[in-house]
Amino acid sequence: MNRLRRLTRALLSVSDKAGLADFARALAGYGVELVSTGGTAKVLAAAGLEVIDVADLTGFPEMMDGRVKTLHPKVHGGLLAIRDDATHLAALEAHGIRPIDLVVVNLYPFEDKVAQGAAFADCVENIDIGGPAMVRAAAKNHADVAVVVDPEDYAAVTAELAAHDGATTLALRRRLAAKAFARTAAYDAAIANRFADKVSDPAPAWRDVGGKLIEALRYGENPHQTAAFYRTPERRFGVATARQLQGRRLSYNNINDTDAAYECVAEFDPRNAAVVIVKHANPCGVAEDESLAEAYRRAFRCDPVSAFGGIVAVNRPLDAEAARAITEIFTEVMIAPAASDEAIAIVGAKKNLRLLVAGGLPDSRVPGVTVKSVAGGLLVQSRDNAVVDDMKLTVMTKRVPTNAELADLRFAFRVAKYVKSNAIVYAKDRATVGIGAGQMSRVDAAHIAARKAADAAQAAGLAAPLTQGAVVASDAFFPFADGLIVAIEAGATAVIQPGGSVRDPDVIAAADRLGLAMVFTGMRHFLH
Repeated sequence: MNRLRRLTRALLSVSDKAGLADFARALAGYGVELVSTGGTAKVLAAAGLEVIDVADLTGFPEMMDGRVKTLHPKVHGGLLAIRDDATHLAALEAHGIRPIDLVVVNLYPFEDKVAQGAAFADCVENIDIGGPAMVRAAAKNHADVAVVVDPEDYAAVTAELAAHDGATTLALRRRLAAKAFARTAAYDAAIANRFADKVSDPAPAWRDVGGKLIEALRYGENPHQTAAFYRTPERRFGVATARQLQGRRLSYNNINDTDAAYECVAEFDPRNAAVVIVKHANPCGVAEDESLAEAYRRAFRCDPVSAFGGIVAVNRPLDAEAARAITEIFTEVMIAPAASDEAIAIVGAKKNLRLLVAGGLPDSRVPGVTVKSVAGGLLVQSRDNAVVDDMKLTVMTKRVPTNAELADLRFAFRVAKYVKSNAIVYAKDRATVGIGAGQMSRVDAAHIAARKAADAAQAAGLAAPLTQGAVVASDAFFPFADGLIVAIEAGATAVIQPGGSVRDPDVIAAADRLGLAMVFTGMRHFLH
């Protein structure tokens, strides 16, 4: 099964030159002849290595600004010939083609150009043609040919050459081929998705999703499930871009919850300090204030029971005062755009607490797609990039909300966007005071949110729940007045909801009878 194949000739053509010279030098040490193209050949020559330009191999110069250089039978014949097939070997000899035993290619940086916001024409010019063709040819013929698409694999190849006197095993070639096909698939997916964006096609006939492994995870949602974390071509600040400064490895659930928390906190203007505490992908406390520490204390007050062992996201660089406040109880993960040295030291005293710095905040208004798997298929939709600050709020009741109520209504609706449906959020003075999430009926969500507020008030020794004088947000319309009545009984004075129910007149009439102010957004925020 080892099927050893000695390397005699290698073709190297890479855009990422990291580690290239050392790897090529190792190949040359086993007598491997080096063939290369353009800039790669120059790097090898500058390193003192003897290299054959691909133009000398094919007998044709690079042309059309380098678009045509390796698309030639003397390249692809050398890659695709089956070494144990006499007719293939005869064809090689008849046409003066020598076998190529190793291809080292990493592709033009198309994904990087897209992430940088480069012009469409520039992106198109960075679509690699010859590279994927060589990669796929070598991977198809992996019984005889090795292919490397990632500099991280240089060490594995050199180790194998050392173990087998300049030869590779079938096992390694097969692993490298699997990675090569995955790489070209992800590359083509990025190209296809960019073209779909360019032609404004929300439902292309074929939809591909590709990503590069960040790390294999210990397990998935449950210990019997396997899992891995991948980075997609989209450059969006968050858990995928974050540096983990300390703490144990993140789990699948940690990553999922941290993403929910950071996306939510990014909705808030960083001119105000904002903190979001998430448990099981739902916000359990959110607040804005002058400082992160005070915002955290007010967010924690909303649901101190659920906050234990939660995820905390902040929208400003983490400072020492906030770090001290957050580390007073057990917290799984903290994520911030950045962190001060003093804050890092404070968090560092908690060995198991993970601290992530994401490098920036994601833009809630930027379009994108979300993907969810279902049995036998994928559900793909545009990201919910609607922001309440951009919505026209229409007053539907006789009483008009005060300016203070309007500020809290926007705050509550901003949070409701990130609470699983059905969602009800009570807020007062830019802090959540009760959250009902993921219920089968909206009236149940309203009851649960009010009950949680009462429990939190009792734990804090308050005379009355903070829902007294609060506002309430609903992620979708109230189908009946019953949920609205529950909110009023809890003490709410104003409501924000999308509207759109056939029973809107009944709900508006109930609000008017009870002196409630109510505004419609005209846009819902279902989250399942």
